[in-house]
Amino acid sequence: MAHRLAQPRLRELRTITVAALLAALAWTLVIGASLAWNYWHEEEEHRSLARLETRLGLPHQQIVGQIENDRSLLGGLGATHGAIWLAGVGMIGFIRSRARRQIVTRRDDLRRRRVSEQVFDQTAEGIVITDLERRIISVNRAFSEITGYAAEEALGRHPEDLLRSGRHDPEIYRQIEASLAGQGSWRGEMWHRRKSGEIYPEWLAISLVRDAAGCPEHYIGIFSDISQQKRDAERIRFLAYYDALTGLPNRTLLADRAAKAIAVAQRNGARVAVLFMDLDGFKHVNDSLGHLLGDALLQLVGQRLGQQTRRADTLSRFGGDEFVLLLTESEGPESIAAAARRCLDALSTPFELDGHDIDITTSIGISVFPDDGQTLEALVKNADTAMYQAKESGRNQFRFFETAMNARATARATLGNDLRRALERSELFLHYQPQAEITSGEIVGVEALVRWQHPQLGTIPPADFIPVAEEIGLIGRLGEWVLNEACRQAVAWQRAGLPHIPVAVNLSALQLRSPDFLDSVRRALQSAGLDAHWLELELTESVLMHQVDSVMQTLHGLSDLGIRIAIDDFGTGYSSLAYLRRLAIDKLKIDRSFIRDLSVDPEDALIVATIIRMAHSLRLRVIAEGVEASEQLATLRAQGCDEIQGYHLSRPLPADALAEFIRERFAA
Repeated sequence: MAHRLAQPRLRELRTITVAALLAALAWTLVIGASLAWNYWHEEEEHRSLARLETRLGLPHQQIVGQIENDRSLLGGLGATHGAIWLAGVGMIGFIRSRARRQIVTRRDDLRRRRVSEQVFDQTAEGIVITDLERRIISVNRAFSEITGYAAEEALGRHPEDLLRSGRHDPEIYRQIEASLAGQGSWRGEMWHRRKSGEIYPEWLAISLVRDAAGCPEHYIGIFSDISQQKRDAERIRFLAYYDALTGLPNRTLLADRAAKAIAVAQRNGARVAVLFMDLDGFKHVNDSLGHLLGDALLQLVGQRLGQQTRRADTLSRFGGDEFVLLLTESEGPESIAAAARRCLDALSTPFELDGHDIDITTSIGISVFPDDGQTLEALVKNADTAMYQAKESGRNQFRFFETAMNARATARATLGNDLRRALERSELFLHYQPQAEITSGEIVGVEALVRWQHPQLGTIPPADFIPVAEEIGLIGRLGEWVLNEACRQAVAWQRAGLPHIPVAVNLSALQLRSPDFLDSVRRALQSAGLDAHWLELELTESVLMHQVDSVMQTLHGLSDLGIRIAIDDFGTGYSSLAYLRRLAIDKLKIDRSFIRDLSVDPEDALIVATIIRMAHSLRLRVIAEGVEASEQLATLRAQGCDEIQGYHLSRPLPADALAEFIRERFAA
């Protein structure tokens, strides 16, 4: 009876189990269909995932709940059917997990595609993709920026038709085709034309892209505009062979052209000439007007000289204010001299710069291959020697090199070496030239003048060794020695009972620019025990015009110490009345060039009278140097000059002789 009652219950349980299995199978089919749908619609992966979880979530909970309810009802018999249910649910979980992994994979693929698209669009290189027929199917933003063509204008067109510059012959295109066919790629430099018509250089790489089966699919071209790199390379090449300031060939290019010209001249028995030019007084222009105007002047000089140069010749800026003209196919001394005269004439007209009329000349030294040297180095050396002879002869002229010049140049170099040792061996000494008040004749000062007693050459005048000291950088040490010795001698005279008079010492530009110049003057005064009132320092106009603010500060510092300041060689520089008013100076010293013909040349007399009136209007005393005749003295006295110095009064004397001279004058 119990068995018959259980039979309907078992059939009911079996029916429920079969229904559950069919339901699980149905859900499996639903999940499979959902997976297929998501696979083919990857752009909706997020929404698809959400829908899938929604679809799986609710049925999954219902099935698990049903399993738990049926377990309590089935007992031992239901356990078997429960296992079947769990297997079905496990299958659902497996399918769900697999779907999740595939969706994540698709999502990663999409991210990579988006990154690739950003790289394609944001890269600085232009990218163009074509089909196998060379029709453009895609370009990036850089393509449009470089070529000027928008994507809509480029699509469907052939790159060659769109960008061809006309600068390449057909052979280059045949080489590209052959490389693509054989190697699948080509790289090289091309010239293309922008939409604006501008032709530009680019570095281009073309690659053939194949599909998974290895069949050609399309071409990709990647290119970059190398216009700036070309300009940079050209600039580097220019600077390697040309002067950056003037644009003229530099030493390197000059050497190359000279080597070729000399080789040709050797084969043909011809001559090659080197004209070495050094501007006269350029340093003064640079110091007084500044380096910017100095550079501008060099540019104009280069232009004028270049206008006198034949196409076969080379004009080079050799360095600083030096220019070298290389003459090839020189016919003889006459033609070389004519070229030199053209260079002199080219600079005869003043240059206008920033409101200034600048007169600049040049001294030229000439050497000729093969007589004066076999190499450019030898020719330049000898031409440089001849140039110095031109300067010593009065400047603004040319000189051909002579063998004797080498001897003089060697002697000059030897003199420089000996001068260094002269300071150490006490071969230098001072002579003193007196200065007198013009009306009374009273001695009111002396000027210290350095002399050199060479052990082999005897007494060497300062005109011979002072320029050498400036050239070899010894003028600073020499000037400091003179300052210390003059202060010591002034104190010695005072202690010997002579009247107290100032001693004047000439200063060089190098001394005045020294940062510790004021300290060195203080040390000289303290070391000698000399009151600053009895020291007078003389500076030339050219020294005063350099670094005006610094000079003014130094002069005021000297004035505060009680030292007197005089401008030497006045009238030969560029001082103005307004400029003189700003300086802490006490005296103007008229240059001897105006005194020489004072009594016979009305123009010199007028200049001197004007200087005296101007100085007096500024409350400055005036001294005339180089007074050698009573007629000059009479004219200066009539014009109101305050003091004189020169052979008419006395030659420069040793310290003891000067002391005797002063005693005699004061006794008289």
